[in-house]
Amino acid sequence: MKKLILFGVDSLILSKYITSTLVEAMYLFYICRSKTKFMQLSKTEELLITHLWSLGKAYMKDLINCYEDPKPAATTIATLLKRMKDKGYINYESDGRSRLYYAKVKKEDYVNGQFQGFMNNFFEDSASQFASFFTKKTNMSKTELEELRALIDQQIERKS
Repeated sequence: MKKLILFGVDSLILSKYITSTLVEAMYLFYICRSKTKFMQLSKTEELLITHLWSLGKAYMKDLINCYEDPKPAATTIATLLKRMKDKGYINYESDGRSRLYYAKVKKEDYVNGQFQGFMNNFFEDSASQFASFFTKKTNMSKTELEELRALIDQQIERKS
């Protein structure tokens, strides 16, 4: 079991006084504020968490049933779930001898984080550089460009 020191206090000591959910929330806040990123999910882990987001909460057998034939082995899914839990993306509730898995990270937050990393890595965190590349290199039709302009105009109005 990994030992977590949060604000100089061992989380095992903290958890005696406050709920583990609050400790997890404080830890996530600490990660975000310190600009430490979650570890990257692999493509197979991304597919699995996508299934979990669509189901909300799920047992391993439910997750396996989301895949087309040939379905992955239960041991493969168990390994992916363990890695994702270790990375902080999911957790589970014990239900007898089974585990009910759920995502700790919302899909919107994950996608936003991935997009921010993409923007930072390829466009120096510049929305205008991204927009310039996107509009010039994607063969957008005039109609699509007009729709994009309308979306931008709506956001400008909201900011006013």
